[in-house]
Amino acid sequence: MLIFKAAQLQLWDSSFRTKADAATIGEYVMYPSRGLIYDRNDSLLVNNDYIYDLMVTYNQVDPEMDTVKFCNLLGITKTEFTKRLNKNWRDVRYSKSVPYVFLDKISVETYARFQETLYEFPGFFPQVRNVRGYPHATSPHLLGYIREVNRKELQIKELDEKKGNDSLQVYALGDYIGASGLEKQYEEHLRGKKGLRLVLKDNMGREVGDYNDRNSDIPAVSGSNLHTTIDLRLQKYGERLMSNKIGSIVAIEPETGEILAMVSTPTYDPNELTINKDRGRTYAKLQKDSLNPLFNRSLMAQYPPGSLFKPLVALVALEDTLITPKTTISCQGGYYVNGQKLTGCHYHETCTSVASAIQHSCNAYFVNVFRRIVDQAGAQQPSLGLDHFNGYLEDFGLGHKLGIDFPGEQVGNYPSSQYFSEKVYANESNWKSIWIRSLGIGQGELLMTNLQMANMAALIGNRGFYVKPHLVKRIVPEDKPAIVFDNSAERVELEINKTHFETVIDGMARVVTSGTATSAYIPDIVVCGKTGTAENNQRDGKDHSIFFAFAPKDKPKIAIAVYVENGTWGGTYAAPIASLMIEKYLRENGEIVSPNRKWWEKRMVEADLISTIRP
Repeated sequence: MLIFKAAQLQLWDSSFRTKADAATIGEYVMYPSRGLIYDRNDSLLVNNDYIYDLMVTYNQVDPEMDTVKFCNLLGITKTEFTKRLNKNWRDVRYSKSVPYVFLDKISVETYARFQETLYEFPGFFPQVRNVRGYPHATSPHLLGYIREVNRKELQIKELDEKKGNDSLQVYALGDYIGASGLEKQYEEHLRGKKGLRLVLKDNMGREVGDYNDRNSDIPAVSGSNLHTTIDLRLQKYGERLMSNKIGSIVAIEPETGEILAMVSTPTYDPNELTINKDRGRTYAKLQKDSLNPLFNRSLMAQYPPGSLFKPLVALVALEDTLITPKTTISCQGGYYVNGQKLTGCHYHETCTSVASAIQHSCNAYFVNVFRRIVDQAGAQQPSLGLDHFNGYLEDFGLGHKLGIDFPGEQVGNYPSSQYFSEKVYANESNWKSIWIRSLGIGQGELLMTNLQMANMAALIGNRGFYVKPHLVKRIVPEDKPAIVFDNSAERVELEINKTHFETVIDGMARVVTSGTATSAYIPDIVVCGKTGTAENNQRDGKDHSIFFAFAPKDKPKIAIAVYVENGTWGGTYAAPIASLMIEKYLRENGEIVSPNRKWWEKRMVEADLISTIRP
């Protein structure tokens, strides 16, 4: 019986061997490097810097160690040392024989001093972690930041473990996670996979060597690298032009939908939010800033588009044959009904065509055209006309998310006929097109994100199609083939005759050569654009400066939208900033050439629109 029992324990029953292994084999998590982020030309945008967590195994600590020297090296007090070393041993999270974090986020400089005498402090050992570094100190809203996981995210780990999933690949206390921007959107790819190092321990829990010559170790797999569509040179230039201003720039390559630049200001140095001891204080300061520098104005702010909306009104009216390219509508400084001016306009020559109306941004012209669209089923049935018009807006990419690979995109707004019938004019027997005339010039309840405005410019430049905007070209894993994104299937075609686009584009070209945006003129590059001035009832009441454009006129390579809050006229700030961005991108060497253009550059960089409104 004894011989049989011995054979059973040694040959068939593995439970005792398993228990013995558990007592003599220690497991150390190996953290992977987070994936790097590059621009479209493979310039590094985000890298990894190293910090250290100092781990400790309580029952290996020498009670006679020089605690004074230890504390001086790490910059902590004796009281703090005692508090960090002694844990509630009744808590299941802690064990005297299992390592735990004694001190986290130790800088490279501090660790360099400490490691020389590490041998004097048995029981303590370092664990390397990596945090983000930003070599160009640019694009914080775009790139995002990482933070430690919270309680809700730790619950994901518990659920995964219950389902039998590999607990190594989910989050544990102290792990970092993408909290915003591309870091959040592509967290699953960037975080990598944890590894496991197995070591032999003696009966005191002390490490005595590697287990199985490290053949049983699970190596960590670095996170995948992201290659974005962003042009670093253009992005940095946009931030420079928008310094001391509130607003946004979004630039798109029309043919592919690739985002070339996405600027939001006020901005901040992303290195300020890396994982370090001052991060919490810095984040709190940014949160309290009245100008809200953490807010991504490129796709979270929802703005009235102003006169940028007029080309869309023209396209719909042309497609519905309510006007022709040569339709003439007079304007005596505004839109009049029965001798009463209902909508103002600046004085200009009579608009004898759609192109000239866009050139002069005539309010009277487009209020008149918008009313024709809304009333085309009859003046007593404006709901039908408005719903028909809104169908076009939906196709233009308004009122819904474009689906960019980025968190936080807002949808904007266009009001429905139901909204007017049941809310605004619920007490009226019927409402009239003249009551909603402000929509025809991009005001009223109409709201768009700057991403939608840039996409609209790309759509017009493409003569009737757009490709879903996106920020990542390819993902390159360490252990698998690269994932290359082909967005050609994400193309959206409009059912509007291409000849109508030519009419509108002709007007947008005139805007820059002899209309409301001569400040955007580039002698050897044909820029097609449209200015906008959106009413503002906040802060000091200055209106917003808006401009969208594309260039060159034929087969455009860049479409752009610029929104400058409190910038007054569209041609004052938004138009010159947009044209400088266009010239920077299209010039082979990226240089602004003529003295006149350099003057505009200097003026935009030095303009300060914040000091007058900051409390």
